[in-house]
Amino acid sequence: MMNKDIGKKVKELRLQKKMTLKDLSELTSLSTGFLSQLERGLTNIATDSLQKISEALGVDLSYFFVSVTKNRSHVLRSYEKEVFQVVNSKFIHYHLTNHSEDKTLLPRMIELLPINCHEDLSQYAHEGEEFVYVLEGTLTLFINHEQVELFPGDSAHYNSSIVHNWANYTNKMVRILVVSTPNSL
Repeated sequence: MMNKDIGKKVKELRLQKKMTLKDLSELTSLSTGFLSQLERGLTNIATDSLQKISEALGVDLSYFFVSVTKNRSHVLRSYEKEVFQVVNSKFIHYHLTNHSEDKTLLPRMIELLPINCHEDLSQYAHEGEEFVYVLEGTLTLFINHEQVELFPGDSAHYNSSIVHNWANYTNKMVRILVVSTPNSL
């Protein structure tokens, strides 16, 4: 369902900008055949490819996602998971619960798009604690002014009052599971 919605939005934007599939293909390095299938909801798209499309069409990545979860059950099926927030077009947050507002823990899956290793990355501290588990890719964790590489299966658990941040300095998507307190949403 979400792929049809994304494809529809891509097509609407492309037509508004009077672009052909070939124009979009040249700007994104994605084939016209793939883009055509995407617009018709016949294929899935990786987040980094959708980022290329969003840049070519002049919109933020979050434009393509819906952030309202309607299910009030205690169980969240994988196909029901929706994007909650896109931060700086680099961090895509998915809530892994249906009703986080009345919970202490905030479980999320976060996808980190690649960034330039020369970008200034500030560390910050806040109340609570965080648990991070790397599902896919190589995560660079900055913690207490140190830099540590975490690989799939690696985890970190720390008090959030210690200065910290994460980055993806690779050329592939990094996917992490994060459970934090307090739930400040």
